[in-house]
Amino acid sequence: MCLAFFCPAASLRAQGWTRTAGCAIMGYKKTLSIVRGLSRIEFIMSAATPVNNPEEPFVEAFGGWQERSILIVDDEPGMRSFLQRTLVGRCSRVETVESVEAANVLLGQYHFDLIILDNSLPGKSGVDWLQEIRELGLHNDVVLITAFADLETAIRALRAGAADFLLKPFRVNQILSAIGRCFDRAHLRRENFILRRELDTHVDLAGVDGLIGASAALQPIREAIKRLATVPSTVLITGESGTGKEIAARAMHNLSNRSGNHFVPVNCGAVAPEIIESELFGHVKGAFSGAASSREGLFFYAQGGTLFLDEVAELPLTMQVKLLRVLEEKKIRPVGAEREIPVDVRVIAATNRNVEEAVQEGRFRQDLYYRLNVVQLHMPPLRERTEDIPALAEYFVRQLAHQLGVVAKKPDNNLFAALANYSWPGNVRELRNLIERWLILGNISDVTAATNTGTATTNGDVTLEAVEKQHILKILAEVDGNKTEAGRRLGISRKTLERKCAEWGV
Repeated sequence: MCLAFFCPAASLRAQGWTRTAGCAIMGYKKTLSIVRGLSRIEFIMSAATPVNNPEEPFVEAFGGWQERSILIVDDEPGMRSFLQRTLVGRCSRVETVESVEAANVLLGQYHFDLIILDNSLPGKSGVDWLQEIRELGLHNDVVLITAFADLETAIRALRAGAADFLLKPFRVNQILSAIGRCFDRAHLRRENFILRRELDTHVDLAGVDGLIGASAALQPIREAIKRLATVPSTVLITGESGTGKEIAARAMHNLSNRSGNHFVPVNCGAVAPEIIESELFGHVKGAFSGAASSREGLFFYAQGGTLFLDEVAELPLTMQVKLLRVLEEKKIRPVGAEREIPVDVRVIAATNRNVEEAVQEGRFRQDLYYRLNVVQLHMPPLRERTEDIPALAEYFVRQLAHQLGVVAKKPDNNLFAALANYSWPGNVRELRNLIERWLILGNISDVTAATNTGTATTNGDVTLEAVEKQHILKILAEVDGNKTEAGRRLGISRKTLERKCAEWGV
């Protein structure tokens, strides 16, 4: 369903009709005001007479429609043939059917970006069928076409979720413009959704692959990303928290043939178990208490692109079963829906846990592990690529100085020496947070004091786990046990911190 509402008067005028005093349709002007939340839409239905406006050239936005698919539902062979000939050279897939029954079959097999739907169909009107598929959880954009325009049909089309409305007969540029508007709105809607999520997570990348540094440990990762970007296989990225698993996943997406569509990340551990299914697959109106309207899930926004499932090992077992089916069948079922919806989404998963151990303990399904682990990419911890610390530190200084509005100071050798002697339990994320504190406090000694614990303990016969535990407990003590603040300082998630505390009995 598009964000924009349909205005019959504007649509009629766009088709080359103008208002006159003598009304051939109703004989008078009607104005209907509909208030939906904060939206007030005024419809003006009046007489129409054709005018001879010159046809304007049609321009396809956002790089054309080569990857788009359209379903045409019309019982007139001539109209189906006309639309197919018009669109087949512009879109990747154009299917035509003469009934809603045949359309239901195709919708169960393929994903369609747009449906061109005739309202006058045998047995069931187009508007009635549109209402049915909306209730089933299908959110395909729909352009309704009809030879009979009246106020009641326009209102019903709007309420059913039609994106546009065309009166037969129409010219080629008119149907192309209507389709273009739908594709543009869908593109902007997805883009707006993704950009808002990225702003919330403060995503920032450096270069095409987003990886900073030239260490020997990083080179195999770069080569693997380039190879994996050329194939659609599912990838499981492993590594400690803060090592850049999402950056690696983004790099695979940006270098792939899906880069023209969206990369949608979701932290499975940060979503409550009772709503994770709705978050991923969407839901229909009335599916559960509080579901006042239908809502698309993240698979919808990732259509044609990549869905990144971070902390996938945190998914509840019931959700793991449903995710496995989606990976195998390439179809999703919104919560409360009666039918499945085909999707074209590449899934990349990541975890900082030992998944094989979780499988043995029964906390993660073995079949899902094998399905996700087609190819595994392990991200090295920062302590194994300390030669990249200067490049990372300088990059974070430039980035954070601009964000904080402070002077971009150049790190000196004393700072680099302190950073190199630290064990980095929070990895690159912790380094970024430490550089931010250094820029704010403006004193190198504050940073070296923060690393003294790691430096002193690593000189003796102390395990890395002990160093990590000592440092985390020190940070927790400094923030009076506030795990959210401690996680922010350490560069790890609250859930990871809680798990470590539970292991230590703290």
